[in-house]
Amino acid sequence: MIESRPEWLTLRKSLGRFIDECKNPKHLKQIHALILVSPNLPIHQHYFLITRLLFVCTTTFFSCHHYALSIFNHIEKPNLFPDYLTYPFLLKGCTTDQVDDRMGRIVHGHVFKNGFSGDLFVQNSLINFYSKFIDLGNAEKVFDEMLHRDIVSWNSLLCGYLRCGELESALRLFRVMEERSVFSWNSIITGLVQGGRAIEALEIFHEMQVSGENRVSPDEVTIASAISACASIGALDQGKWVHSYLKRSGLGCDMVIRTALVDMYGKCGCLESAVAIFREMEEEKDVLAWTAMISVFALHGLGNEAFDLFEEMKMKGVKPNNVTFTGLLSACAHSGLVEKGLWCFEIMREVYFIKPQVQHYACMVDLLGRAALFEEAEDLIGSMPMEPDAFVWGALLGSCRMHGNVELGERVASYLIKMEPYNHVFYVVLSDIYAKAQRFDDVKRIRLAMEERGIKKIVPGCSKIEIDGNVHEFSVRGCPEIMMNKIQWVLTGVKTGEV
Repeated sequence: MIESRPEWLTLRKSLGRFIDECKNPKHLKQIHALILVSPNLPIHQHYFLITRLLFVCTTTFFSCHHYALSIFNHIEKPNLFPDYLTYPFLLKGCTTDQVDDRMGRIVHGHVFKNGFSGDLFVQNSLINFYSKFIDLGNAEKVFDEMLHRDIVSWNSLLCGYLRCGELESALRLFRVMEERSVFSWNSIITGLVQGGRAIEALEIFHEMQVSGENRVSPDEVTIASAISACASIGALDQGKWVHSYLKRSGLGCDMVIRTALVDMYGKCGCLESAVAIFREMEEEKDVLAWTAMISVFALHGLGNEAFDLFEEMKMKGVKPNNVTFTGLLSACAHSGLVEKGLWCFEIMREVYFIKPQVQHYACMVDLLGRAALFEEAEDLIGSMPMEPDAFVWGALLGSCRMHGNVELGERVASYLIKMEPYNHVFYVVLSDIYAKAQRFDDVKRIRLAMEERGIKKIVPGCSKIEIDGNVHEFSVRGCPEIMMNKIQWVLTGVKTGEV
């Protein structure tokens, strides 16, 4: 046994060097085969090399997460070799799109069996794994059982809440976090923006800058999220302030941020600023930047300008993507450019080999419907390779309201109500179509049907106004008391002649 030691030691070193120098999945599998067929390796050295192999599988640029799980799954006695580094890499592999959650739960069982359930690194990986598969119950259980937590523990659960759309839980956790990194701030701000709560996102962005002695400075991701929040609610003054903060802070203004600025200024009605920022981009503009500017032109009903930019984009050698064509088709719909829209839909398929998705069909139906080409719109819907969704039928229903097409509007509304029987929008639009045709008995019938089925407007109508950089919302749910008092004071003054 003593004489064979140099032989296996040399073999282990050679295999270890092969693992470190591994460049692609093919070489990795060859090394794995060498380990398996090496008869002189002691069992503990065999598992040592397998552990290093798993590490490479899950951390290199050619990550082979699925293969790592396959290695682990076929080991006869996996409880012999793992350490606290092995399981996190295996759990990371379990979060890829190529595997389901069963393998991760098996790994968790081995974690418990082999006494690593109290290891901080492993626990953080488990929280991340369960969050990825929308299993907040187990993620919270692991978190609650931790004797010691670090910033990664808190951030992992925070991201789990946000991934599952649990914004209130995420906010509660954020408020009690003992320490917050820039990742923590960015996660909650971005999550709120994506969850349609942009005003709160901007409030937290401002809070981030005055958070006391533990203040964390915003980075480029923070700025991009804040700009996106301003764009979603049309908060131009706040958007300008964020833009000026970006200039003062010395942060880099990369393509992502510049594209976000183009989008923000465009959505806030500042077309000239959007164009100026787009033209100031010194580096080669990517497809996202071109698409953002095209979409801004579409939003402003400038179809010809959108197509001029599309031609310039092609001359620069930038290949459009499916989102680019969504912007172009939307521009056609808002500008009444039927022929250009049909041409655009054709070259998307025939020239750029982009398979039309449901949003492209919705844009085309909107284009044809606005032009009162109802027969063509119905033919297009009938030719769709996928089932038309509520957006496609909704575009046609909106056109029926625009042109007073009662017969088709009734049929389309019937489809939509079957798809989403408790969506109040379809009933309201059909009621509007009847009212426009002066069929008031049918209007009453629709209203009565809504009452009988208990259908109410889920999101009440609201208006937002930006004053001195603050966005105020007015809706039937209630309005800011201070603002209402001021409004009432002004109205009273107007009535009495005092104002």
